Amino acid sequence: MRLWQVGALCKAIGTSLEAQFNPVRVGGEISGFVRAASGHCYFNLKDATGQIRCAAFKRIAVTIDFSPRDGDQVELHGRLGVYEQRGELQLVVEGMRRAGQGALFERFLQRKARLEAQGLFDAQRKRALPQVVRGIGVVTSLGAAALHDVLSALQRRVPHIPVTVVPAAVQGDAAPLALCAALQKMYRLQDAASGTIDVILLVRGGGSMEDLWAFNDETLAHTIAQSPVPLISGVGHETDFTIADFVADLRAPTPTAAAEMAAQETALWRGAVDELAQRLNTETTRALDHQSQHLDTLQARISRPSAGVGAMRQRLRDCEHRAAFAAKNGVSQGSAALQRSAAALQRCVAQMATGHATRLDAAALRLGLLDPSLVLARGYAWLTDAQGRSVASAHGVQAGQTLLAQLHDGRLTVQTISAQGK
Repeated sequence: MRLWQVGALCKAIGTSLEAQFNPVRVGGEISGFVRAASGHCYFNLKDATGQIRCAAFKRIAVTIDFSPRDGDQVELHGRLGVYEQRGELQLVVEGMRRAGQGALFERFLQRKARLEAQGLFDAQRKRALPQVVRGIGVVTSLGAAALHDVLSALQRRVPHIPVTVVPAAVQGDAAPLALCAALQKMYRLQDAASGTIDVILLVRGGGSMEDLWAFNDETLAHTIAQSPVPLISGVGHETDFTIADFVADLRAPTPTAAAEMAAQETALWRGAVDELAQRLNTETTRALDHQSQHLDTLQARISRPSAGVGAMRQRLRDCEHRAAFAAKNGVSQGSAALQRSAAALQRCVAQMATGHATRLDAAALRLGLLDPSLVLARGYAWLTDAQGRSVASAHGVQAGQTLLAQLHDGRLTVQTISAQGK
């Protein structure tokens, strides 16, 4: 399991929230409204079941057409994020109006959710920009200030890269169809030019949601998704979001930023080439020096073969000495070990003989104690019948039966007068 740093975790959570929810629209009641000396506004937006911390920075606060206060019912749109210094969820407000407004924004959210469900916003389908750009396509209005800004930025940064402009209306009822037609024409030009257009810029200057509505068209969204090369959307200002921004491979906050993303400055490439040339020169010089030194070493060995022979002889003598010492040392160690083993064996044999003799004497003593002649010597007799069977009980003996009595010093023949058991 990965070990996160606190700041990195907060940043990752914020990035995930931005990718999944933004832009977001939310309604509720203002609570704890504070306007700081800097002009920034901070407050909570709440309802019966929850609340969220909100921040409206000065550039947005000055555009609000009423004076917010605690208890006002409002509708906000903005960006969810994490205030990393405190680890707090925060809504950065991009617009505020009294509750009940925003039917157009509601349509925008519904359309955004529908296209997102179709997979047009998936990160897996977005492509990275090429490191080396051979040609740039631009789709915008010929009379727009955005075109001038884009061409100026490209001329300043990459004057050697050709730029292809396909004009289209960017505002009004006819704009969505015109933008789709212009993009399809750009795709055909890219194919006809054998793929020398590597990036397409779809740009327009800022405006209200109504002004930018053409870039929320569903057909345009599907057309953008069909682009054969990475497409950058640079529509409106940094706070403006359109459907085109979510479908494009990359969103730029402004048209000028889109141009800057499309290609790196020539100076950067020149600096990189100069650095690579310097590294190549350094490595080449180092390799030549190393090979020259190695050549000198080989030449010295060839010119003095006797030195090599002498070194080999000395190594051979060293090996002989080590082998002789090892053999002698091994024999000495083996002899000592053998002597120790013989002494240990003698001790074990002696200990075993002593133990066996002791156990034999004990067994003989116990066996002697069991000798029946010792019992007979104390006055007892051993009775047997005529067949030599032991008579140990009065039962089974008949009156007048002849028995043999074995005493310790001889045998008697006895006749039973009577027999009576207990």
